[in-house]
Amino acid sequence: MMGLASAFFAIALLYSSVGFGGGSSYIALLSVLNTPYQLIPLLGLLCNTIVSGIGVYHFTRAGHYCPRLIWPFLLGSAPCALLGGLTRLTEPMFFLVLSVSLFSVSVSLLCSPSQKRHIFKHEPGFLGKVLIGSVLGILAGLTGIGGGIFLSPLLLSLGWGRPKEVAGSAALFILFNSVFGLVGHFAKIDSLGILITYSPLFIGVGVGGFIGSFWGASDRVQQNFVTRWTGFLTLMIACWLFYKQVLPRNLEKLSWSKTEFFHVEFSEISKTNHAS
Repeated sequence: MMGLASAFFAIALLYSSVGFGGGSSYIALLSVLNTPYQLIPLLGLLCNTIVSGIGVYHFTRAGHYCPRLIWPFLLGSAPCALLGGLTRLTEPMFFLVLSVSLFSVSVSLLCSPSQKRHIFKHEPGFLGKVLIGSVLGILAGLTGIGGGIFLSPLLLSLGWGRPKEVAGSAALFILFNSVFGLVGHFAKIDSLGILITYSPLFIGVGVGGFIGSFWGASDRVQQNFVTRWTGFLTLMIACWLFYKQVLPRNLEKLSWSKTEFFHVEFSEISKTNHAS
């Protein structure tokens, strides 16, 4: 566990320097180590909450925060993160959604623009931002990825905010999504006692997140380099998960009909309708 805590410390240190929580790498490592899949998003969101909460403090204190930039996205993402947290996925479906999400994250990071090419462009309307936030929120609740790692490259590539503003806003976005997603996941587990076993991970990300976000808010971070490196790492993990966890499984088990939503199985609903 101490070795894993050290890895979580390093992830938090790296990701928090650019406003991310590190959820994509936490859940990827937990998946590689065969952690029970029901706990993976819960642990990812808990670590995200710790790191992003510290990041919000440091980036806001340094003046790198723009309410106008982030609140419309939060209005859509927060309730959808709760919805995703309440949704039960089968194990094959979880790993499929996770691997596809991680691959998308890696592409968005590797293709994000250089800070030197930052140009302000026309922003979408209020409803457009709410819709984008809703999609990212549901992914955050389902997988444990906070969503900021999707939002940040989008904001930069379309020129909707300056790099440091985007980093601070991404931290707040991750914090809200993680908290609302956690509410949904807590409703699905019988006891929180098992989380004590993973307490070294929470300490590791807390220390790493504090150092990394303090460093990142101080304008001494080569943000473009960190973003590219995390994108490459996430791409490798996504490919490994797809190869090890998705391809070997029977594709029939990936049916959405076995997905539970608010503790009610769609398959049972279909049977009831046919009977009537």
